[in-house]
Amino acid sequence: MRIVVAITGASGALYGVETLRQLTIHGVETHLVVSDAARFIIAQETGEFTDDLPSLASYAYSEDDFAAPIASGSFRHDGMVIAPCSMKTLAAVATGYASNLIQRAADVTIKEGRKLVLLPRETPFSAIHLENMLKLARLGTVIMPPVPAFYNRPETIGDIVGFTVGRVLDQLGVAHNLIRRWGEPSVSGDN
Repeated sequence: MRIVVAITGASGALYGVETLRQLTIHGVETHLVVSDAARFIIAQETGEFTDDLPSLASYAYSEDDFAAPIASGSFRHDGMVIAPCSMKTLAAVATGYASNLIQRAADVTIKEGRKLVLLPRETPFSAIHLENMLKLARLGTVIMPPVPAFYNRPETIGDIVGFTVGRVLDQLGVAHNLIRRWGEPSVSGDN
């Protein structure tokens, strides 16, 4: 399996970092692009250095590398996730404005009919945001704001992030045991 992972400059960079980690753990070939704005956000929100991120991926590219394989429809992959997805990126993808590699890879993913999963991070959504999301949803894109669930009784930020990442992996068809599914007993036997 081969998945493209993009991290853009919106709050919630941990969703992208953890998605990349989990895909790697599950033996998925990953192709990573981190925007310049995301590098700043990751450092602010996680204290991690983005220089270490490429070591988690099978392949990594800069956002201005239009010669990267993921910029072409002839490069076959099983899906792409943008986590988090800034409203700037969402608008660019919705209008086909491919001014960087993330936007171009998403454009190619749509045109080739492959799975595209976006984790838009903004609140509240404006009518413009919602119209862009609706346009993309009608094209088959999965719009998946990272909304926490509480039936699984999260105790840490990692639990909350893990739930969303587990749902992303579900969308991409990657088997995992990150989340307790509705109706399944918890580890302690509680429901």
